[in-house]
Amino acid sequence: MSLLPIRLGLQQRVLPVYRSPFFDALARLCEGGLGLFTGQPRPEEMIAVEEKMEAARLWPARNVHLFHGRYYLCWQIGWRRWLADWQPDALILEANPRYLHVPRMARWMTTRGRPVVGWGLGAPMNNGALSKWRDHLRRNFLSNFDAMITYSSKGAEEYHRVGFPQERIFIAPNAAAPRPAWPLPERPLDFFQKAVVLFVGRLQARKRVDLLIEACAVLPAELQPQLWVVGAGPQQASLEALAKQRYPETRFWGACYGDALAAVFRQADLFVLPGTGGLAVQEAMAYGLPVVVGEADGTQTELVRPENGWVLPPGDLQALTKILTQALASPSRLREMGKRSYEIVSDEINLEYMVDIFKTALNFVMRRV
Repeated sequence: MSLLPIRLGLQQRVLPVYRSPFFDALARLCEGGLGLFTGQPRPEEMIAVEEKMEAARLWPARNVHLFHGRYYLCWQIGWRRWLADWQPDALILEANPRYLHVPRMARWMTTRGRPVVGWGLGAPMNNGALSKWRDHLRRNFLSNFDAMITYSSKGAEEYHRVGFPQERIFIAPNAAAPRPAWPLPERPLDFFQKAVVLFVGRLQARKRVDLLIEACAVLPAELQPQLWVVGAGPQQASLEALAKQRYPETRFWGACYGDALAAVFRQADLFVLPGTGGLAVQEAMAYGLPVVVGEADGTQTELVRPENGWVLPPGDLQALTKILTQALASPSRLREMGKRSYEIVSDEINLEYMVDIFKTALNFVMRRV
């Protein structure tokens, strides 16, 4: 792969551990290297952050967190000094209007004739009396970017709907794992005693692990699985209490990484993420698992298809119970769906492909300089 003849800068509110392989791969693609400007989460977020990179260079930001929930805002202190020191030829910024410093960082680059690429989920339609005003603010925010990278075709459609030019939008499906370097894990056609249903992710309300516990509890006795929950987070204690009361077949593993997490994936039969987000979906597919994901921001639409999984309406316990019943009643079908998951990650959606799309977007903006 040819290198990009640039020094790249990239801003992140925080740098989760699972993102480090992607940023190191992107750093190796740039002749001048990659500088990462990133800060710390709030303690209650319980995000495991990366503190040392192999190829990318870290620059610590001081995050000032304002308010909570839907009113959350963030300001990162130190960005001007970082830009002046690193002097990137191109800059990738999180396209989140809640990050108040992002437009100023973009203007710093623009006044020096250097391109800025946004990276975001999309631009959901605003509703209510102030929707036109909010759309106007969003268009103003998006005008800071020379190109936009998003995870899905849904995100691309939303950016185009609010006026961002189609030819400047690039779709890089969300990936945490590289193309698998291992063969498809072999699993017996029948479950060993009980099926293993697996969740991997941060234990927070929006992941809806509570819904998964309740769904397992109301399944017919002959289909009830072992439920494995991997991860840590602010809801861990309350979820453990719920599981003890409603579904004692639940095992909480805590946070797992590397070989330990790979071993868990290999022993599972079905991966379920009932709520939002979830880079672990792509990683689960790399180990030949069929997947059930919550319908949320559209980031999983390229990954989850009828031949390898199910998309769950948000917060729908009845629908999740029906899907689990259907899935666990047919081990042979699950194995076929898992094989298709593995093929999708091997051939189409993986870390290498994500890096390649970022390279395409950067080449595009550099040609426009």
